[in-house]
Formats: sequence, structure tokens, C-alpha cells
Amino acid sequence: MSENLKTIKELADELGVSKQAIQYHIKSLTNKNRQTNDKGVTVLSLSVTEQDFIRGKVDKQTNKKKTNEPTKNRQTDKQKELNINKYLLNEIEEVKKNRDKQLAVKDKQIENKDIQIAQMQNLLDQQQRLALQDKKLLEEYKEEINELKILIIPVPEDEKESVARKSKDIDKLKEEPQKKNKKWWRFGRM
Repeated sequence: MSENLKTIKELADELGVSKQAIQYHIKSLTNKNRQTNDKGVTVLSLSVTEQDFIRGKVDKQTNKKKTNEPTKNRQTDKQKELNINKYLLNEIEEVKKNRDKQLAVKDKQIENKDIQIAQMQNLLDQQQRLALQDKKLLEEYKEEINELKILIIPVPEDEKESVARKSKDIDKLKEEPQKKNKKWWRFGRM
């Protein structure tokens, strides 16, 4: 476990490069587990494949300077490259899984929005139908009022007076029962 926890300086000293070079290569890793030890120094919890990945990157840069390598080192380099390739393939698979999950969530959100849009369109359609019905009813009422105005025939003055008298008589008849009912409090007195 302690072999997996290394500071940037320890890894740089082990590989014989600067700390900046190690930090540069760590940026290309997708899994960034950065912890600090008791002294506050950044500690990297790197798996063997991640360490091999960084070693492979550093070796590629230093190998450009070296022209003669033994065949045994080449075989170990190929093995390291295979490990690096496996690591990268695993990282790609993780990224694909995350992307698929995000796409599924987005598809569900889009489906919900489609349902909301359909409901809103339905409500708007209903509102437009109701407004059209109201408009038709208003037009019908206006036509009826106009027809009633046309039907009103001018009444001669003699008939107007008789109609007025009849309405007064009706009002008096309505008031008489009300006057008789005002004596309701005299139940026991007769």
C-alpha cells in the first residue's frame, strides 16, 4: 500500500526527471486521486498501471536521446506499452459508460419536456376553442337584441298611459300583502 502512495518528488527522483514533468504527465490521467500526507505534501495513490503509464511517457522522452537499447529492455517496454494500452482502454470504457448514463438522463429529460409541450398545446387549443365559442355567443346575443329592438312597435300615447296605470296598480297590490304581514308580533293579542 505504501508503494502505491508516492509523492510527486519521490516519483520524479525514481524516474530521474523533474517534478514539473511528473505533474505534466499526471494531468493526462483521468483518475486524479490527490491526497495529502501529514505534512501537507501532495501524495499520489497510483496503481501499478498508472505508474507504468507515467514511466512509459517519461521513457519515451528519454529514449529519444538513447539510440542503443538491449532487446530485453525492448520486450519490457512492449509489456509496459500493453499495460498502458489496457489502462487507456479501461479509461475509455469508463468514459463511455458515463456518457451513456448522461445520454439516458438527457433522453428522459427531453421526453418529459415533450410531454409538457403536448399538454401546453392541448391547453392552448382548448383556450382558443372556448374563446371562439364566447365570440359566437356574443354575436348571437347582439343579433337577438337587434331583433328585439326592431320588434318594439311604437305605442300610441293613450296606450302608454294605460300601461303606466296598470304597472302602478300592480305595485300597489304587491305592497298590500307586505303591510298586512308587518303585524307578526301580535300572536297572542286578538
